[in-house]
Order: sequence, then C-alpha cells, then structure tokens
Amino acid sequence: MLETLSAEIIAIGSELLAPDRSDTNSLWLTEKLNGIGIEVKLKTIVGDDDARLEEAIKDATRRSKVVITTGGLGPTEDDITRKVTARALGRRLLLDEKILAELRERFRSFGQVMPERNSRQAMVIDKAEVLPNPNGSAPGMFIEHEGVAIVLLPGPPREMRPMFENHVQSRLAGKAGGLKVIRRILRVAGLGESAVDEKIAPIYTQYENPQTTILFNQSEIEVHLTARGRTEVEAEALLDHLSEKLEERLGNAVFSFAGEKMEEVVGLKLTVGGYTLSIAESCTGGLIAQRVTDVPGSSKYFIEGVVAYCNDAKTRTLGVEPVLLLEHGAVSAPVAEAMAEGIRKRARTDFGLSITGIAGPGGGTDEKPVGLVYIALADDAHTEHRRFIIPGDRQLVRWRASQAALDMLRRRLI
Repeated sequence: MLETLSAEIIAIGSELLAPDRSDTNSLWLTEKLNGIGIEVKLKTIVGDDDARLEEAIKDATRRSKVVITTGGLGPTEDDITRKVTARALGRRLLLDEKILAELRERFRSFGQVMPERNSRQAMVIDKAEVLPNPNGSAPGMFIEHEGVAIVLLPGPPREMRPMFENHVQSRLAGKAGGLKVIRRILRVAGLGESAVDEKIAPIYTQYENPQTTILFNQSEIEVHLTARGRTEVEAEALLDHLSEKLEERLGNAVFSFAGEKMEEVVGLKLTVGGYTLSIAESCTGGLIAQRVTDVPGSSKYFIEGVVAYCNDAKTRTLGVEPVLLLEHGAVSAPVAEAMAEGIRKRARTDFGLSITGIAGPGGGTDEKPVGLVYIALADDAHTEHRRFIIPGDRQLVRWRASQAALDMLRRRLI
C-alpha cells in the first residue's frame, strides 16, 4: 500500500471555541494537502492557553511528519503561538531586526507610528525560515525539527491562503514524493447506515486502497472513498474500480456519484428529459421548492410552487375536495394525491409533487403521530403516494421529508 505523509492541523484561538464560529482554515488546508499527497489525520482547536497549546504541539510533532498551526501570530497578549511553539521545540525566540524594520515601515506607509506591542511579531523561532506576509503584519514560519515540518501560519484566510500557496505548498509536495490523494463521495437515499454497511462491507473490506468510510447526515448516507496513487489518473482508476462494485450492490439507492446534492441530480434528470415540475407543500412550508430553485438553471423545469398550509388553501388553491379533508384529514393519502393532481393541473406541468404531514412538536395523535408524512407524485399516466414515519425534531422532519419527496421523483425519472 502506498504510504502518504501524515499531517495535523492545530487551529489556535479561543474565539474558535465559541458556538457561532467555525474553523474554515482547516477545511481549506485539508483540501490543499490532499492534493499534494498528504493526508490530514487529526485537527485540533486550542484556545489561548499556554499549557494546552504546548501539549498539543508536542503531541503533534511526535505523531505526524507535518504539523500546521493557524492563528495566534498577532501582536496582543493572547497571541501565544510563537512563544509556545518555541518552548515546545526547546528553541529560543530571537528578535529579527529586518522584520522589525519592515513592520515599522508598514505602519509608516499608512501614516501611523507602530505601537510597541507589534514588535512581538518580529520575534522568530531560532533556525526558522520566515514566511513573508504582504497581506498583513504577521509573518509566518517554516521549521524543520527532528524530521517534522512545522508551519506557523496567520489566522485570517486572506493572509493564510496566499502564504501557504506561495511559500509552503511546493515544499511540502516535495516531501510527499508526488503521491496524490483523491476522494469521492457516493450519496445513498432510502437506506439506513447499518443497511448500507451490511450490503457493501463484504466488498470494501477487501481493499486497503481505497479506504471506505460510511457517514450519516441529516437525510442520507454518505460513502466516502479515499484513494492514493502515484498520479491522479492512478488514484481515480482505483476509485472507479471500487465505486462501480459498490454502486452495483446498492442499485438505485445511490443517487450521487461525485457528491452532488439530491436537488442537483433531480434537476439534471428533469432537464435531460425535457420535463416540467410543480410542487404543492404543506408541512415543509416551501422547503422543497427552495431546494429545487437553489440549483442554477432550475427555471427550465420548475414552473410553480404552492404552500397550502391550511385546509381552506388546499381547497381554494389546489382544488382538494372538502369531503376528502373531512373524511380523511389533511394528513392522508387521498389528500396528498389530490394535492399532487391539483398542482399539476394548475401549473400544466409533466409532474406534480405534493407533501402533507405533521412536523411537530405538537399536533400528533396515536393514529397520526408526529413525523407522519404522505408524499404523492402525479403525471399524465397515474398518481402514486408513499407513507413515511420520519424521526427527529421539527427541523429534521421537514428536511428529511423534503429529501424523501425529491427521491420519490428521482426514482420515477430513472
């Protein structure tokens, strides 16, 4: 099996531990590292805590051949990356007079006098190579330490990204030996995680390369395949070989072969077939129409959407007979089918898709519990419906119901 260099990313800053912040730098760096044959094995977020950061750096350098930190290179007291990394590596911090002069000139060019605290940014770890930062005041560093490449990058993406691409990427690519890491995602609908694994485990467990990981998100199963090759062509061929076997085993449950979303797949099939679509929604409140129209070019096939939330709207807008609502209730198969036929007639489309259900948290009964959803699909030949009991809170019920509706249409289009 081809061995790739292992990497770790340490994102530094207490703000990244706040509930409203996310570490987007690590996602970007992972993609770039994979592209040059380096596989990220671990990502860590560490607050502005000297002891914990020192421990994280020491652990990372013991485990991995590439360690990249982002953030903590600013001029303030809580910017601790330089001093803690130096301590973790047992090296000194030295004042770089050239960097200090450049910092002073940078402030002077803005008509300002450099605050003395910015001189901290001129402190460089002994024997580190300074990485210039024309987009900010914090220079980066590249350090070779006992066979490990350690890279200190600034936190702001507009500074971090060009620094990595211009001064780090090619150097790390040389260490990786030219190997390529290619990923592919198969998306599966209508099967649970254990059911998917039961079907495909006898296949993927025979392979060390590619590696397979099965993940569950809010509405579908994702099968992640990772291949390593001496070239992109070799890695892609390995992915093709395994994915074809998995797709054959899973059949029509696989709706996406390169990570496409359900609405993108449905939109492509409608476009290729020259079909038009209209949608009538109750419990999803327009979510299906929103997803469909999120796809560029959807005006070619999506004609009209109606959110008929109350019974009167279902009758007035979609032509649902009041007797159906009285005898069966709004959440029922007959009403779902009447909604699909009504929107198709109203919009004069090839397909009419409808949904009605109980999203919760209230409104459920023993006969019709929260999560009960009926989806119907009408065309010029016939109308069909499906009944679902969808678990989750209100948001999940609505999202999973929208996925089930789009999947029902996808399967009709196959």
